[in-house]
Amino acid sequence: MPELPEVETVRRQIAPVLEGATILRAEILDVRLTRPVEPEFVADSLVGERIATVERRGKYLLWRMASGRTLVVHLRMTGSLRHAPAGSLPADAYRRARVVLDTGAEVGYRDVRRFGTWELLDEGHLHPYLASRLGPEPLAPSFTAARLGRLLEGRRAPVKAFLLDQRRIAGVGNIYADEALWRARIHPRRVAGELGLDEVARLHRAVRAALRRGVELQGSTLRDYATPDGSSGGMQREFHVYGRLGEPCDRCGRPIERIVVAGRGTWFCPHCQAP
Repeated sequence: MPELPEVETVRRQIAPVLEGATILRAEILDVRLTRPVEPEFVADSLVGERIATVERRGKYLLWRMASGRTLVVHLRMTGSLRHAPAGSLPADAYRRARVVLDTGAEVGYRDVRRFGTWELLDEGHLHPYLASRLGPEPLAPSFTAARLGRLLEGRRAPVKAFLLDQRRIAGVGNIYADEALWRARIHPRRVAGELGLDEVARLHRAVRAALRRGVELQGSTLRDYATPDGSSGGMQREFHVYGRLGEPCDRCGRPIERIVVAGRGTWFCPHCQAP
C-alpha cells in the first residue's frame, strides 16, 4: 500500500500537470471508485473545474478546485496515477478513471485490486472528513518529540500498532513503521505508552528520518507502485529490516526475524531491538 513517501512522490510529479488546468472531460469507469455516489454524477461534476493546487494529507491526495470543492483521492493498496503530458494515454486494462485537461494532457487512474476511492467534497465536509481519520503530519514542524510523547501517553497497544493507526500519526504504514523502529532500536511489541523519554526522542527522529529518506528515493516499489511517469521508487534497495527475513542486520549482523503485530507481518532485529 502506498504510504506517505509514495503518495508525496505522486503529488510532486502530478501537481505540475494538474495545477492551473481545467477539466474538459472526465470518465469514471468503475462504480466502486465513487461508491455510493454514482460515477456519472462525480464525472459530470468535475467537468469545468479548475484545479488550483494538489496537496497531500496522510495517504490522501487532495485536488483542490478553484470552486472550493476538493477531489479526495485515496490510492489504498494498488491505486496509481499516470499522465500523458501531450497526447493520449496508452491502453490500460486496469484504468478506472480518466480526466482530460484544457492543456491537452490526460491523467488516468489505474487500480489493479480496485480498493481506491474518489470522493468530491465541498469545503464544509472536507475538514471533518480528514480530521476524523488522520492524526498529525509526521514531517510537519509542529510534530515534535514532545507531541509524540503526548500521543503515546496511556496507549496500551504495541508501538508498531500505534504507528500504523492513522488517527494517531498520518501516513505511516507497514514498511516505514518497521524501518523507523529499527532505526530507533525499539522492539515492535513494546507497549507504546511505556516508552521512556529517550526512546520517544529516538522514535521521533527515526520516523522522520525513514519517511524523509523514502521521499528522497521516490518511495518503495515492491510490486504495483510506480510514479506517474511510470518509473519505480528506490527505497526498497535501502531497507534495513522490511522483507529481509534471515538476512544479516546492517548494524549487528544478526539474522532479521519476522513476527506478526496488529495483524501485519513485522520484520526486526532481535538483538538491536531487544524487548
